Amino acid sequence: MEERFASTLKILTEADKEACETVRVLENEPFSNKKRLFIESYGCQMNFADSEIVASVMRDAGFATTSDAENADLVFLNTCAIRENAEQRVRTRLKQLNVYKKKRPGMVIGVLGCMAERLKSKLLEEEKMVDIVTGPDAYRDLPRLVEEAETGQKGVNVFLSREETYADISPVRLNSNGVTALISIMRGCDNMCSFCVVPYTRGRERSRDPYSIVNEAQALFDQGYKEVTLLGQNVDSYKWNKKEDGSRVNFAQLLEMVAVISPELRVRFSTSHPKDITDEVLYTIKRYDNICKYIHLPAQHGNDRVLELMNRTYDRAWYLERIESIRNILGESCGISHDMISGFCTESEEEHLDSVSLLEQVRFDFGYMFSYSERPGTPAAKKLKDDIPAEIKQKRLAEIIDVQLRISTERNQKLIGTVQRVLAEGFSKRSDNDLSGRSDQNKVVIFPRENFKKGDYVNVLITDSTSATLRGKALVEAEVF
Repeated sequence: MEERFASTLKILTEADKEACETVRVLENEPFSNKKRLFIESYGCQMNFADSEIVASVMRDAGFATTSDAENADLVFLNTCAIRENAEQRVRTRLKQLNVYKKKRPGMVIGVLGCMAERLKSKLLEEEKMVDIVTGPDAYRDLPRLVEEAETGQKGVNVFLSREETYADISPVRLNSNGVTALISIMRGCDNMCSFCVVPYTRGRERSRDPYSIVNEAQALFDQGYKEVTLLGQNVDSYKWNKKEDGSRVNFAQLLEMVAVISPELRVRFSTSHPKDITDEVLYTIKRYDNICKYIHLPAQHGNDRVLELMNRTYDRAWYLERIESIRNILGESCGISHDMISGFCTESEEEHLDSVSLLEQVRFDFGYMFSYSERPGTPAAKKLKDDIPAEIKQKRLAEIIDVQLRISTERNQKLIGTVQRVLAEGFSKRSDNDLSGRSDQNKVVIFPRENFKKGDYVNVLITDSTSATLRGKALVEAEVF
């Protein structure tokens, strides 16, 4: 099944998504006499944004980044603990890195992020493959931990903070395309979904000062960036209170503050939660052309009993009402994607079919779909039995993917003959004669390069489509209709 869908960019099995998003490496900086830092990021966009924070902290400590792990002085793996497969990939990578270390005994290896927070001393004591273990809230402490590791000690800091947002640290965007950038607006999560380890690895929810966010977005625009994505585990619960005068900023207001920087700066955000996304946010999106008409709204399941077991705090009717509001306020063309889990604890065949019917009813543009992976320490692992056989999970997952694949194909076919405004992000993977970018609705669009370049906004007439990609030709201004 994984091979069958390997070319699909948005409709992903668990292994496919990790293959697409697991490894991102910061590129080379000039070395001179500096020590060399290699960072490899696994998992979600939050981890990629965190790696840019780590690079900034370590650059101030005298390190330059390199893309050569074998000859690095310091190696960090910024890890994900959402699924067991992700952790196994990190362990495999650690074994390879320790082969490098035997050749260069001075090399320091550290595990950062969610896996570090979850496993803590086990990585140091039982597996003995790392020198440093650091959780997501302790990156300021890395220079000290590295100094300890260089003297032969083990460095550990997995303290979870109720205050840390790294608002004053300017990220090092060394692996950026120079067009799009990530901005973390909050950290942690308070939702306590029964299947999710994030609240235990990233701590409680806290929001970043909105003015630091706006300043970061303005600086990116001044440097030539054309798009920013505002990141949070649940962006709709963003709330910042100014202690001095009691003033407040919610997510809708923050969106507007970023959008007014310039109409030429596109604004995206991820991820929304169905219980928190408000009509105020939707009307803010509608009011500004440069806020992308695309919303990632995880459903996770289509059955009320299973949603309650997941502690999602909404039911199917609530979710469908939010979808209806999105479509009523932003129009049928607004892009909507989802997350869906198959084979959750005690899920019956009929309940599985409720997830399938939700896909049919909503008609999402694309989705991220997984079979349930029990994570130690979560409420589901403690209280519920993971009783669905693996082969049944995979069968149900394949059914969900098949339905979404068909719907994605149909949704994209309807765009043939329309003109989409595309931000060119770089060359197509298959040919330097084509550019690749995304439309307002987050659709990947491929078109002939001609005289256009990365960073250009291009009006593209869509002439062909697949389940994951649109193809077309660029129009000169006089041709736009």
